[in-house]
Amino acid sequence: MAEFPVATSPAPGIMGVDWEQRVDFDRLRNYRVARVREQLEQTDLGGVLLFETSNIRYLTSTHIGYWAFNKGERYALITRTGEPRIWDFGSAAKAHRLQQPWMNPENSIGGNTGLQGAIAPTSGLQTRAAAEIASVLAEEGVGDMPLGVDMAETSVFLALQSAGITVSDGQQLMMLAREIKNEDEIMLLTQACAMVDGVYHDIYEFLKPGVRESDVVALAHKRLFEMGSEFVEAVNSIAGERCSPHPHVFSDRLIRPGDQAYFDIIHVYNGYRTCYYRTFVVGRATQSQRDAYQQAREWMDAAIQLVKPGTSTDEIARVWPKAEEFGFPSEMEAFGLQFGHGVGVGLHERPIISRLNSLDDPIEIKEGMLFALETFAPASDGRSAARIEEEIVVTAEGPKIITLFPAEELMVANEY
Repeated sequence: MAEFPVATSPAPGIMGVDWEQRVDFDRLRNYRVARVREQLEQTDLGGVLLFETSNIRYLTSTHIGYWAFNKGERYALITRTGEPRIWDFGSAAKAHRLQQPWMNPENSIGGNTGLQGAIAPTSGLQTRAAAEIASVLAEEGVGDMPLGVDMAETSVFLALQSAGITVSDGQQLMMLAREIKNEDEIMLLTQACAMVDGVYHDIYEFLKPGVRESDVVALAHKRLFEMGSEFVEAVNSIAGERCSPHPHVFSDRLIRPGDQAYFDIIHVYNGYRTCYYRTFVVGRATQSQRDAYQQAREWMDAAIQLVKPGTSTDEIARVWPKAEEFGFPSEMEAFGLQFGHGVGVGLHERPIISRLNSLDDPIEIKEGMLFALETFAPASDGRSAARIEEEIVVTAEGPKIITLFPAEELMVANEY
């Protein structure tokens, strides 16, 4: 394995303290709003209306729990001339007015666009929401300009158009805003990875015959919440013959001696996510399993070596094998296996790196990006496979890795 530097960004702990400089949340909030304004000013849009939960948190720093994740009942707005506004679920609006002094209290109000169709458009809720939005646009002097929208129900789009609003794509604006991380975001992302470092050590000690894939998922959830995670979005837990092809979902399969097993831990700390694969073998490893792991590591190292400002994403994608070379009929069906993706308040941010999209539509790697690189190598035994994933900060000096649980060689848990 090639030697790559680890990130110098600290992972100081989950609490704020008076005796050490940690995350500056005021700076974080101001930075994120400024990034959205910067991108807005480079478009012909008068404002951007947001329904996607990660976008709402990025702009407004509001959060009401993951039961509300992307259900569409919350929405936020910022215009070229105004401050962020949030229409929130019921009493959450009043709570924001009490708990968030950095937000104008008049800009946190209740809203409802029908709960994904559970309340029909005949109720008039969608029409009312569109009228309120149109009123704000007119009040802030941008009523005659297009409005960017990230994602919304069809009934909401129709209501906005009926209110005389020209609807345009607002999602790309938000993806561009979110692609460069400041020091506070990098610290939060590093802390999130540090928590997963610890979970992987627990998994390494826990793996043995008779443990189920679902038992590992339970362990990961418990430990992450004990360490301060606010949400565990997913734990991929895959073993034995389920490794190839990757099914992307855990089961209750019992792990047996000699099984290869890989895991992906996706959780959220203070709004920022991880995506972090590691592979083990239980009891004993075959040469086929070791060869697959070595291949996944070589593809990973070749990609990391190219991570620096000015590189384009097609250069990274080209060092990975074509889909047909590792058992898939097309890049569409192999998507997500040899893969890179930005990580932040969302799991999949810019840049997305793969042979499916990057060869024909590359983008430039920039300082301040933070993304994950993933590789997958099936074993010659027809059942095992290896997955490795590293999260990387792009710096002027090159790549800095923040996923620190050992991945240089295939680790054998409870070796016989």
